[in-house]
Amino acid sequence: MQLNSLLVDFNSYFASCEQQDRPELRGRPVGVVPMLADTTCLIAASVEAKKFGVKTLTNVGEAKRLIPDIVLVVARHELYINYHHRAVAVVDKIAPVREVLSIDEMVCDLPAKCHEPEQARDVAMQIKRAMAEHMGEYLKVSIGIAPNTFLAKLASDMQKPDGLIVLQAHDVPEKILHLPLRALNGIGKNMETRLSQHGINTIAKLYAQTPEQLRSVWGGVGGERFYARLRGEEVKDIDHGMGSISHSHVLAPDLRNRDDAYAVMNRLTQKAAMRLRKVLHYTARMAIKVKFLNGPSWENETRFLETQDTLDLMHALDALWTKYPKKKSLTPLQVGVTFLDLSAEAAQSARLFDDLEQTGDKKKLNAAIDDLNVRFGKKAAYFGGAHRALDHGKIAIAFNHIPDVEAEK
Repeated sequence: MQLNSLLVDFNSYFASCEQQDRPELRGRPVGVVPMLADTTCLIAASVEAKKFGVKTLTNVGEAKRLIPDIVLVVARHELYINYHHRAVAVVDKIAPVREVLSIDEMVCDLPAKCHEPEQARDVAMQIKRAMAEHMGEYLKVSIGIAPNTFLAKLASDMQKPDGLIVLQAHDVPEKILHLPLRALNGIGKNMETRLSQHGINTIAKLYAQTPEQLRSVWGGVGGERFYARLRGEEVKDIDHGMGSISHSHVLAPDLRNRDDAYAVMNRLTQKAAMRLRKVLHYTARMAIKVKFLNGPSWENETRFLETQDTLDLMHALDALWTKYPKKKSLTPLQVGVTFLDLSAEAAQSARLFDDLEQTGDKKKLNAAIDDLNVRFGKKAAYFGGAHRALDHGKIAIAFNHIPDVEAEK
């Protein structure tokens, strides 16, 4: 089975972008945070910080204890998105980018006549040199090369930072037997528990299973698909369409009260509504969630007729917010909104009792607001409920979603 896939994985991406952009941070332990507050967590840590045990999701207070001189910088997501698009362009000139997996990962097709190990390594080294030349010396990448994306991803994780590992089909499982099950993409905490319940607690035992046995463990065809991927076959993900649109925000200390939490939630709802229209979809279900510093999380959701109208969605938010916990001592830490049950705009048809004139007016209003915000910035036009939160709920990068800066800033 020939080598086909080359996966590029940026090391400590957010922190490396900061070090590349700000020379005074180079060589120093850096933690990227959503805000300057000891009660929040790091969203990224530099290579230097990781040597002291500080990593993503480490509490800021704990990070300071482990590294008294750690440099904390507030995340600049637009910078990371800009670097991302530049990096994709650099890599694509050497090896065609097949798919962008996340803000810091992309998988490429090996060029023709580059499917043998030494040739593939040469391609990887070309990418590393091009990245240093065009992006900067602090944006290091680990590269994994394998017959499929699954094994290439595994290979890229095996040597960091600045690694280069080639995994051929006949290398598996011998060269990965030392790894924990969680090293395999698709095996998280819950799947690890399920595997353990079936007596599978090592990669050797997992590899020894038949497709039928793994189907039983997974409870469906996912087990058979995993079996094939582990053996180097390129198994395409099943396209279930767009599942949800969501935004969340960690509240700054001075916003950790009911009214400001609502204002930020309102701001997030308006942002998500604009994004919903940008991707030409409607939603029929909305969920909100508040995490508290001193109590269990609170969630609420509602269903409604399919819509992409901001006012409709704000009315839904207001109805949900009436159930906010009454206990005054609760301190909100993070708020989030999610639109679910999405459907394509092209699949919509006028409902029997719709006021077509009113519907048309709503569309014009939303289009005008979207246009103003794209042209003049997020404060150009908005509904009043978000007024207290205009400088919050800013653009943020989720694991597998690279924001459209124009729509989400």
